[in-house]
Amino acid sequence: MNSAAVTLKPGKDHSLRRRHPWVFSGAIGRMQGEVVEGEVVAVHASNGELLGVGHYAPGSIAVRMLAFGPDAQLPDAAFWEDKLRNAYQLRQGLGLTGQGTTNVYRLAHAEGDGLPGLIIDVYGDVAVVQAHSAGMYKARPLIAQALQAVIPGLRAIYDKSAETVPTKAAPEAQNGYLFGASSGAEHVVQENGHPFAVDWETGQKTGFFIDQRDNRSLLARYAPGRRVLNTFCYTGGFSSYALMAGAELVHSVDSSKKAIELTERNASLTGHQDRHEAYAQDVFSFLKDRHNQYDLIVLDPPAFAKHLSARHNALMGYKRLNAAGIRQIAPGGLLFTFSCSQVVSMELFEGAVLAAAIEAGRPARILHRLTQPADHPVSLFHPEGEYLKGLVLAVE
Repeated sequence: MNSAAVTLKPGKDHSLRRRHPWVFSGAIGRMQGEVVEGEVVAVHASNGELLGVGHYAPGSIAVRMLAFGPDAQLPDAAFWEDKLRNAYQLRQGLGLTGQGTTNVYRLAHAEGDGLPGLIIDVYGDVAVVQAHSAGMYKARPLIAQALQAVIPGLRAIYDKSAETVPTKAAPEAQNGYLFGASSGAEHVVQENGHPFAVDWETGQKTGFFIDQRDNRSLLARYAPGRRVLNTFCYTGGFSSYALMAGAELVHSVDSSKKAIELTERNASLTGHQDRHEAYAQDVFSFLKDRHNQYDLIVLDPPAFAKHLSARHNALMGYKRLNAAGIRQIAPGGLLFTFSCSQVVSMELFEGAVLAAAIEAGRPARILHRLTQPADHPVSLFHPEGEYLKGLVLAVE
């Protein structure tokens, strides 16, 4: 076992014994050996008992656990292959691998797959890796090796960690291929038979918002014959589903011109771009003078709060946005509204939407409560992993 270790204060071991994967800095009593950011450390109870091993980082969350119990070992090549094979087999069981109608899915969802700080998304024959911690960043060579062993027919592995790894831990971080290379051609994937062009090299996150797959399918059930507005559209996922489902018209809005270009490209892939218009415009400004123009509106903003300190302002933002949408939607319309702010619970989000409906002065009924799909699993021991929440409202 590595000589680097942390020992917890008395009584601070309860959460680890319940397999919660975070050790907070305030729980640490002392450190032994050379405890360096990104390195694996052993975590001991105050009585010396080994509780597990994890990646160390300075800050509020001091250790992210990789393995629990007195038999925990330093992660080697076999560890990474076992973890990723387990994750792959889960996605196989979900019907997301080896079939033509969907070849884009999340393979590793951080704590949800026992790999805190690691995101891996698969786009056909390419895997995109994002390290959110120094430890996962340092483990990239072993992760890439394991991916090649686990995923049949993998052509390339792209590292998209430059935007997510802590700057001080990897100041020279650059995105690039860990295995294989760019094909030079446009990469089109399939999601439930819907084609999407994905740009993982320059796009947001890993290139596509996979977490709305099930919610896009639900929207397709309601879209036929409706006038649809998709706000904060990014690559136009909801727009494409609405077009292929037979919406009367679809308007997509995003403040980013690049996002609008991606949306227009994806609309063209559906073959129904004649019913689509896209606007590079601020969503709040766009919504001001659109009374009764739409009978299905999607509100899917980026995270309004990434830290607890910003939660109150985020709730005010959700209230303002939803009030604008509820005011403008046609009578009998459907509002698909979302929050991806991890620090905003479903209860708080629902409260913000309730306040918006009161302010707008319109009755509304909840038809669905929505969350992330099964390839974004939430560990039972880490409920904080449930970040995406949504509501479908019928507005009178």
